[in-house]
Amino acid sequence: MNRIFKRSYILYLFALAFIVGLAMLFFTMGINSGKWVVKDYNKHLYSNGELLAAGEITDRYGVVLAKTVDGERKFADDQKVREATLHVVGDTGGYIATGVHSAMKSHLTGYSLLNGVYNLKKNGTGNDIQLSIDSRLCVTAMEALGNYQGTIGVYNYKTGEIYCAVSLPTYDVYNKPDDIKTDTTDKYDGIYLNRFFSGVYTPGSTFKIVTACSAIENIIDINQRTFTCNGAWYNKAGSVVKCNGVHGTVNFEQAMQQSCNSAFAAIAAELGNENMQKTAEECGFNSRVMVDNIRCATSRYDVKDAYEIDRAWSGIGQYTTLANPCHMATLLGAIANRSGFTPAPTLIKNKNTSKLDYMGSVPAKRLDDMLRSNVENYYGDNKFPNLEMCGKTGTAQVADDKPHTWFVGYSQRDDLPLVIVVVCENSGDYGINIALPIASQVMQKAYELYVLAYANLGEEP
Repeated sequence: MNRIFKRSYILYLFALAFIVGLAMLFFTMGINSGKWVVKDYNKHLYSNGELLAAGEITDRYGVVLAKTVDGERKFADDQKVREATLHVVGDTGGYIATGVHSAMKSHLTGYSLLNGVYNLKKNGTGNDIQLSIDSRLCVTAMEALGNYQGTIGVYNYKTGEIYCAVSLPTYDVYNKPDDIKTDTTDKYDGIYLNRFFSGVYTPGSTFKIVTACSAIENIIDINQRTFTCNGAWYNKAGSVVKCNGVHGTVNFEQAMQQSCNSAFAAIAAELGNENMQKTAEECGFNSRVMVDNIRCATSRYDVKDAYEIDRAWSGIGQYTTLANPCHMATLLGAIANRSGFTPAPTLIKNKNTSKLDYMGSVPAKRLDDMLRSNVENYYGDNKFPNLEMCGKTGTAQVADDKPHTWFVGYSQRDDLPLVIVVVCENSGDYGINIALPIASQVMQKAYELYVLAYANLGEEP
C-alpha cells in the first residue's frame, strides 16, 4: 500500500511539474513571441537583414516618412526630411534601436498573438503609425544645429506629444556613408544614437533649476536671502567653486538670472546631501523616462556620501551629475504647467498618456516665475519675439574638452505650449551665445507653424 502511495505521489509530482512547465512555456511565448516573430531571420519580413514589409509611418500632418511599395521600403521624398527624421523613424537594418522601425516593430508589422504576421503576408503591409513629430519643425531644428553634434527636442507640455527629436550627426538612408565603420575623426560619433532619448550630458547651469527647487522646498526665507559674489565661493576648508563673473550682492531671483555659481554653490552646501538628493530624485533623476516603449537614458545624481565641496559643485550642475535631454524636457513641462505634473512623453499623435509627478505646485509656480524673469530681465524678450518665453542656459565643463552648451525653456503662450531643449556638444562657448539663439530659431518656426498659420491648420499644436 505504501509503495502504491509513493508511486502515485511521484506521478502527481511529475504531472504538476509538467503543468507548471507548460504554463511557463505558454507564458513565455505570450510575452516573447512578438519579439521572436520580428527578428531579422524571419524571411516573411526581412531580406538580407533589411525590413521590407511594414505599415506606413507619417508625421502629425500626414507627410509620409516611410512605407512599403512593391515589397520595398521607401522613405520620405525630401532628403532633408529623411535626414531630420532619421533617428525617430529609424532604419530598416535595426542599427537605430530607438527608431520606430525597431522600437515599434511588432505594431508596425501588424503582429498579433493569434494570427502572427498572417495579415502582413496576405496584404503586404502592417499597421500604420501616425507620429506626433512635425517633419517641417525637425528640418528647421536640424538646420539650426548646423555643424554641431547634439540634439534638439520639442515637447508639448499639455498633451505629452513630441514634435521634434532631432539628433546630429545624421545621414540620408538613401545614401548611407560607406566610411561610418572605419572613420577615426569622430565625424560619425554616435550616429545611430538618438541623443534626445539616449544621450546623457553634464547639465551645467540648467541643473540650478533643481537646486532652486530644493531651496524653495527647504529654506524658508530663500526669497528674502541675498548672496555676495566676489567671483568665487569658498568653504571653511578653503576649497573653492569659481563663478562665471563678479555679481556683487544678488537676491535669489537675480542669482538665477545671472547664473551665479557662488550663490548656488552656497545654497547647495547649506541644503546638505539628504535634501539635495531627495529633491533631485523627486525631479526624476535616477529614474527612467519612457517614451511609449522606448527607454530613455537615466539622468543621474548622487551626493549621498559627497563632501561639502562636491555637493557645492553638484548644485551648479557639475560633479558627477548627468542629465538626459528628454527627461529635462518633461521636468520643464512640470514647471510650465505650474502644478509639478506633466504628461508622459509620446511619439504617437493624439495618444492619451499618464502623468509624471515631479514637484509640488508651490516650487513649480515659483520656478515658472523665475524662468520667465530670466528672459524678461536678463536674456531679453527681444531674443524670443512673440513667444512669452521662459528658460535657462547652461555651459557644462567637460574634462579635457570644450564645454557642452544647453538651453531649456518653454513658451507661456496658451496657443504654443511647447518646451524646447537644445544641447550642443563641445561647442566651446556659453549657452547664451550658442544654444539660446538656436532655441529661438526653432521656436520662431513653431510660432509660425502653429500660431500664425492656426486658421489654415485647423488645430492647436
